[in-house]
Amino acid sequence: MSGAVAAQRIEIVMLHASPTHRYEGRPRSGALPADGPEEHAELRFRAGLGIVGDRHFNARAHRHASVTLFAIESLEHVATELGTPPLDVAATRRNIILRGLDVDRLRGVDFSLDTGAGPVAFRGNRPCNPCAWMDVELAEGAFRALRGRGGMRCEPLTDGTLQLGAATFRTLTHRAAQFRPLPAPRRAELGSSAASNRRILVAHPRAGSPGRLLPWRVTQTLRPFAMPPR
Repeated sequence: MSGAVAAQRIEIVMLHASPTHRYEGRPRSGALPADGPEEHAELRFRAGLGIVGDRHFNARAHRHASVTLFAIESLEHVATELGTPPLDVAATRRNIILRGLDVDRLRGVDFSLDTGAGPVAFRGNRPCNPCAWMDVELAEGAFRALRGRGGMRCEPLTDGTLQLGAATFRTLTHRAAQFRPLPAPRRAELGSSAASNRRILVAHPRAGSPGRLLPWRVTQTLRPFAMPPR
């Protein structure tokens, strides 16, 4: 991961992780209650697995989309467009809320975020499209207003931690293709609930095994970009 370029100072305004899915069933029925704190001062990431303690950690269906990024400017745009008071960004249930970065342009980009404890590398894989829950949890019309601004689903490429506050964003340079083993979760990270443990153990029947070898795709160096007016 050496050779980072295009450093940009941004801000992490919220870190969100939850051990449970709260938006299940019909939106009009309302969200399920929270299972403990969901907003955090710090989050810990494991390469190829996700956020320790989050509902998508080591979930096979979210292997390449375990971490979601979102630009707070997108929600501010929605509030302006709909003529509402400021909206609660926690209701989007995105993991990393940023200010100063056009998150929706990160598809196919390898990048890093650093809040002082060392860089954590990610790969932007696909858009995090809004759902009908946004009309209920944010404001009527938010579902449509967030289209194209819903954030990015990413996978962590390295272990590390991120904290609230000032951060440095860097795109990463071209790398030769390489292989690394898919990591297995540490036993202490499997979670406390029996249901969570069962779900994880099915995905990784032998905790501690090296897992399959997966190729890292080759990316190209990208120049820095500025937030366009919207």
